[in-house]
Amino acid sequence: MPFFSPYKQHIMPHELFIFPKNEKLCSHTVIELLFAEGASFVSYPFRVIYLPTQLPQDVPVQVMFSISKKRFKRAVHRNLLKRRCREAYRLNRKQFMEVQRQSDQQIAFAMVYISSEQLPYSKICKGMIKSLSKLNQQLRQNKNGNETVE
Repeated sequence: MPFFSPYKQHIMPHELFIFPKNEKLCSHTVIELLFAEGASFVSYPFRVIYLPTQLPQDVPVQVMFSISKKRFKRAVHRNLLKRRCREAYRLNRKQFMEVQRQSDQQIAFAMVYISSEQLPYSKICKGMIKSLSKLNQQLRQNKNGNETVE
C-alpha cells in the first residue's frame, strides 16, 4: 500500500489527468446564471457557454457537459457521448487549467454537444482541444478588453 503524505510538494504525473468532483458544475444557481448571462461561441461539435463568476468551490474552473435529448432519444447514446466528452476534457484540461490558475479568475462553462450524429472519440477529442484553446483565447480577449476600459 503506497504512503500518502499530506505534505506532498510536487504533483504526481497521474494527478494531471484527473477530473475531480469539485470541478464539475453542479450548482443550480450558477447553471441558471450561466445560461442566462453567459457568452457563447461554437466550435464544432460543441457550443461553449462561459461566464467568469464567483464559484461555490475554491477551483479556477467548473464545467458541465450537455447532450440534447431532442437529438439523441436514447439515454444510452447520450451517456456514451457524455463519457466521451468528459474523457476528452480530462485528458486535455492540463494546459487550460494552468492558464486559468495564472489568470486569478474563476470561470463556469458548459459544453453543449451540437452534432446530430454520434461522433467517434477521436473527433470529439479534436473538437475539445479546439474548443478549449478558443475559450482561452476568448477569456484573454475579454480580460484585455476589460483592462483597457477601466
